[in-house]
Amino acid sequence: MRAVCAHRHQRSTVPGVGVRAVTPEGAGRARCKLRAISVTQTHPSSSGPVQFPCGQCGSRLVYAPGTSSLRCPSCGSERAIPETPATIEELDLETALAGRLDANATAETLVVKCASCGAESTLVSNAEAGRCPFCATPFVAMALSKRALKPHWLLPFKLGLEEARRRFRDWVAGLWFAPNRLRQDARAGAIDGVYIPHWTFDSEATSHYTGQRGDDYTETETYTEMENGQSVTRTRSVTRTRWSPASGTVFNRFDDVLVVASRSLPAAQADALPPWDLPRLVPYRDEFLSGFRAEGYQVGLPEGFAKAKTIMEADIRQAVCGDIGGDHQKIESLQTRHDKTTFKHILLPIWISSYRHGDRTYRFLVNARTGEVQGERPWSWIKIALAAVAAVIVIVVVVSVLQAVNR
Repeated sequence: MRAVCAHRHQRSTVPGVGVRAVTPEGAGRARCKLRAISVTQTHPSSSGPVQFPCGQCGSRLVYAPGTSSLRCPSCGSERAIPETPATIEELDLETALAGRLDANATAETLVVKCASCGAESTLVSNAEAGRCPFCATPFVAMALSKRALKPHWLLPFKLGLEEARRRFRDWVAGLWFAPNRLRQDARAGAIDGVYIPHWTFDSEATSHYTGQRGDDYTETETYTEMENGQSVTRTRSVTRTRWSPASGTVFNRFDDVLVVASRSLPAAQADALPPWDLPRLVPYRDEFLSGFRAEGYQVGLPEGFAKAKTIMEADIRQAVCGDIGGDHQKIESLQTRHDKTTFKHILLPIWISSYRHGDRTYRFLVNARTGEVQGERPWSWIKIALAAVAAVIVIVVVVSVLQAVNR
């Protein structure tokens, strides 16, 4: 990160851009069961509960995945979500790191932090309000009131709960060498719809480099070897590399470099969930969160941009190698300046099932836009050992049969 950014973000007053802010009231609250917290629906952009009562029966309306409507789970009536036409806009990174964003860009919000895995998420009013969706444990939590950057964009859920359950069953059924109890344990694990925080970054990168260009060439080499007790002189073609100094400047423009702002998901699975149809982002509305949870970001803006620069550097190095040319390239020094850097704080939807097997928690994730499945799974070492023994027996039998045939 540029020195000016590092200097400024140390003084920042934006949570996640400097020291995380927790109000004295939130920090001083006693530990309590989540079921005791009187929150019907909270989310990253509001400090109070949001409810959408059904006009027919008074039940709570929830967002219906794949539609633009709220639906009543009791009587089935629907209410259309008003469209909010808007062009996707970015926020200036340097302004945010300096703490100069408009006051409307942040909001005080109530979140609950799992004492078991550390995830911070909102609550919904259902029977499982006391179960953490990320580690599947009934937990004691701290209620925190914190000021954070609001998400202004999100992708609504497209796949519904039943489709997520079907994909979960199919995934479990296809696992080889899984413990016999896994299907039972997996069925016992509930599936939650959660909006996961992400950062996206746009940047214009100017990179100055020095290095070496390697050009291959072929020459004929004379050598001697012994043949029938005689020394024989022969020739052969060998490939050598001629190195020459190289330097230059490359320009790269990056759009929507995506960084997961959660620490609650296994990194390998979370990074494998894309692609996301980011051009279909819609302006944030409370209605899209009704009936779902939303996790607060744990990866702050400075750390998020540092991760984004690591992602960008891979493309920058590829561009430098292309600029050097030749058959081989060596990069000796590389300095990159990022200009016109902007970001978005967005929410992306996943279905998650956290189920316990033995003394471990395993997670199953579904991209709620594309259906991409990622999951952790346990192994039955007994089944693996039995399979290995069976394989050895088969090999011994085959070898014995072949030997008997050849006698």
